[in-house]
Amino acid sequence: MDGPTEALLLHRVRRAGRVCDVLLAGGRVVAVGDDLRVAATGLDPLGAVEVVDAGGAVLLPGLVDSHVHLTQWAAARRRVDVLAATSAAEAADLLARHAGPGTDLVLGHGYRDALWSGPAHRDVLDARFPDRPVVVVSADLHAVWVNSPAAARFGVADPTGVLREGPAMELIAAAGDVGEATLDRWVAEATTVAAARGVTGVVDLEFAPIGTWSHRARPDVRIAAGVWPQWLEEAVAAGLRTGDAVPGAPDRVRVGPVKFVVDGSLGTRTAFCHDEYPSGGHGVLRIPLAELEPGLRRATSHGLTAAVHAIGDDAVRVALNGFEATGARGSVEHAQQVHPDDLPRFARLGVLASVQPRHAVDDRDAVARHWPRGAERAYPYAALRAAGAELRLGSDAPVAPLDPWDALASAVHRSLDEREPWRPDQHLPLDVALAAGCGGRRGVHVGDVADLTLVAVDPARAFADGGADALRRTEVLATVLGGEFTHRAGV
Repeated sequence: MDGPTEALLLHRVRRAGRVCDVLLAGGRVVAVGDDLRVAATGLDPLGAVEVVDAGGAVLLPGLVDSHVHLTQWAAARRRVDVLAATSAAEAADLLARHAGPGTDLVLGHGYRDALWSGPAHRDVLDARFPDRPVVVVSADLHAVWVNSPAAARFGVADPTGVLREGPAMELIAAAGDVGEATLDRWVAEATTVAAARGVTGVVDLEFAPIGTWSHRARPDVRIAAGVWPQWLEEAVAAGLRTGDAVPGAPDRVRVGPVKFVVDGSLGTRTAFCHDEYPSGGHGVLRIPLAELEPGLRRATSHGLTAAVHAIGDDAVRVALNGFEATGARGSVEHAQQVHPDDLPRFARLGVLASVQPRHAVDDRDAVARHWPRGAERAYPYAALRAAGAELRLGSDAPVAPLDPWDALASAVHRSLDEREPWRPDQHLPLDVALAAGCGGRRGVHVGDVADLTLVAVDPARAFADGGADALRRTEVLATVLGGEFTHRAGV
């Protein structure tokens, strides 16, 4: 299909267990029924109708990744991957093996030192790269590790060569600056890859001005572009509200929520928790309630929702206290550890729990080591659901792959290896997880926005027959966004 027709008829799709036709026009689902081909071609206001025989493909709402750092994800796909490293020395070896020749900056991504026997330190990188600058971004984006040449280039004074939280995020942005044109191309390619996995929308919480989207090509997914507090006043001055078009940006890009970061992460031991870490301390409270409240009020009074990053249980309580005090609307992002008393507050306050199920799979050993007294409160997805919370699923890419099928599989079965699933009492039922992964949509109905995904096998059947691995391998045959194909492989 070279461009949008006035209407698109999906012939022979499987919806809610039966084969039917679905007619799309004006960006919406306008009819569902048996053999609509004759009726569709006779509908005068629709004009030209393209008929696509889906051959019994299973029709689902479009999948939405509710937490992505899109530029970082696009860039990480081109950096040296050190995720498999089990020590600082092994990470340095991987970098040396894959960096290639030259003297230019080496960028690595994905180190996880939470289970290493020794810490990341610039001396380890210096041993392999005495003269060439090296910057390695942690898997959780909350830390960055540099060698001496990179420390000199970017003004890193810490003798360990490791920065965390705000300073780390600023350095990651500086080191990753390859120029607008290159980044824009990478981001466009990343949205194409996402569409091929059935994604029709992402909440992009990249640490950057939303005006960045004004010079980018039309993405293959809808973008809700997050606003960080550093650029909140610019958005207010421009009169922007959540859901508005981003000035100068493609029509698929809208203003998203304001992101507030209350604490750090489990991986860097900076998540703000009630129980002390075995290594000491309770983590980092980046935004106390006294600062969060005025920020939430400012955003809310100007029509902007909020996405509040909170991982540790004390941080989640601060976030919920902020929502309660201000009446703000939005989400708690991550909610990786929640005190039982706070579970019902999500529903009572109308606050979404935006979670990333792959983190539960990846962090099970880190929880055992660093949250030994809080493990029973970790990743409480079933408990949140039982308390009435409305869930949204995401990846936090590049912390985890931007692949909704991976998120779904991790939500319903927490294991990637031969070990038994971790905390199966907190698994979500597949239908609940699927709705949470589709932005809250359950099924495809007349009047819905025509953001759709067609897959070869019903997810429930795939999971029943082949388990979580089969769910991860789901074959996406086509993705439709506003009635237009953004991916088409098997129909």
